[in-house]
Order: sequence, then structure tokens, then C-alpha cells
Amino acid sequence: MRKFARILTLAMFSTALVAAPLAKAYANPDNNAPPPSSTKSTKSKKKTSEVRPSSEDAAFAKGYRAAYATIYDHNDYASAIDELKALGHDDTAAVANLIGYSYRKLGDYKLSQVWYERALKADPNHVKTWQYYGLWQVEQGNRDQAQYHLSRIAALAGTNSEEYRSLAAALEKPPGTGLVY
Repeated sequence: MRKFARILTLAMFSTALVAAPLAKAYANPDNNAPPPSSTKSTKSKKKTSEVRPSSEDAAFAKGYRAAYATIYDHNDYASAIDELKALGHDDTAAVANLIGYSYRKLGDYKLSQVWYERALKADPNHVKTWQYYGLWQVEQGNRDQAQYHLSRIAALAGTNSEEYRSLAAALEKPPGTGLVY
């Protein structure tokens, strides 16, 4: 009976989160891809006037792309943390998630957790944070929590999403297996 109550509670919580209005998108909420450059696409079929980003927005986008490259192209996590914090937008999910990811890659699991939770507070529907925090849970041996993160990803992005497949693959490995991602 207790197990049924836990499952029911989890299902109700998941339903409540999915039903909640989506938070405003910022940067790219479902992933941490760098923001697109401000150049206008030539493939646009509609002729509309383009709203130019403010110089602050352009500076943020440029800095975010640079930090993203520092992480994923150069694997220089300490420098990326400094770059991301210098942007002054660490209260957004995409930025906080990358800071958490960088701390995790540096082995600082406590600070990583703080930043993942900050990202989810900023945007509870940030799929990439659910994925990365789920991988954090697997690394910490919290497989039940990681399974919950997987269910959140399924509800938000579906079971065919890259984020779902990545976390599901990590959960399929036996406990104690060294994860590579």
C-alpha cells in the first residue's frame, strides 16, 4: 500500500508540473545550445521587420556562445564557470544548468547540485537540466531519483528525445559502472 501511495504521489506531482503553464523561453530552454546569432535568416518566407536585440542581449548571446564552446569544445570547465557567472544571467535555467554541469565535471557535486536546483527553480520545464541532474543522481547512486528525472523528461520532451535516451542509457548500466558522457 505504501508503494502505491508513493507512485500515486509521484504521478500527481508529475501531472501538476506538466499542467503548469510553461515558463518563458530564454536562450534555448530545452537544451543548452548557444543562442542563435542575430543575423536574419535568408530562408524566411515571410517579410517581417526584424526586431534588433539590444546591445546587452547581443553581448549576452556572444558571451553565452563563448562559454558554451569553452565547455563542449575545450572541456575547460573552470574557465566556463567564470565566463558564465560574468554574464550576470545566472538566474536563468540555461546558464545555471551549464554552471552545474561544469561543477559536476570538475567533481564538485555539492555545488553542482546547488546550480541544478537553481536552474529548475528558474524553469521547472528545462529538459536539459532534468537530464544533467538525472545523470548527477546516477553518479551519486540515487537511481530512484534519476528514474524520477527520466519521467519528467518523458513528460516534457518525450521518450524519443536525446535527453531521455541519454539518461535512460545511464540507468540501464549496472550500479557502480563508470559513466562516460
